Amino acid sequence: MPAEWRRRWRRWRRSRPFWGGLFVLLGGIEIFVTVWAPLPVVLKVGMQSFLGYLIPLVIILCGLLLWFNPSQRVFYSLVAILLCLSSWITSNMGGFVVGLLLGLVGGSLAFAWTPSADEARAPVVDDARAPVVDDARAPVADEARALVVDDARALVVDDARTLVVDVGEGRAPVEDESASTRPSAADDLRGR
Repeated sequence: MPAEWRRRWRRWRRSRPFWGGLFVLLGGIEIFVTVWAPLPVVLKVGMQSFLGYLIPLVIILCGLLLWFNPSQRVFYSLVAILLCLSSWITSNMGGFVVGLLLGLVGGSLAFAWTPSADEARAPVVDDARAPVVDDARAPVADEARALVVDDARALVVDDARTLVVDVGEGRAPVEDESASTRPSAADDLRGR
């Protein structure tokens, strides 16, 4: 059982910008803790005290969102970097520089993170959104233009639509209404 948990943890950790999110989270916590520092240590007080509490909380939120919503990692990492830079003014020099540096490094790691090659190659098929003529379902690779499903049907992928068309036994393929308004991929190849 522990090996299975370790395998799940490793798979979860590698499917998102884990270390970037962790550094952003630690930077936000450190900046937030220094806002609560004893009064002789506090360097900034006044109008910015509200921002001194708000900015580290949003940085912590960005760190958590980097973990739990990795598809938006670019946006969250840029927000975290900008807020860490603004914490220099509002939160005791960015948590006495330590929180600022942790947040900048974490935001940079999250911004630079990309999914592994296995995840990037796996096709994502959402059958509910794809208009399908016929009831056959088949996964589609991004680089495919036409994929044979069986002897009588082919899956045709054309820019914004996916169609399953009948091609066997002398039947004509099913036409899409928008196909008449724009040239098909075959016409593009023939130069028409």
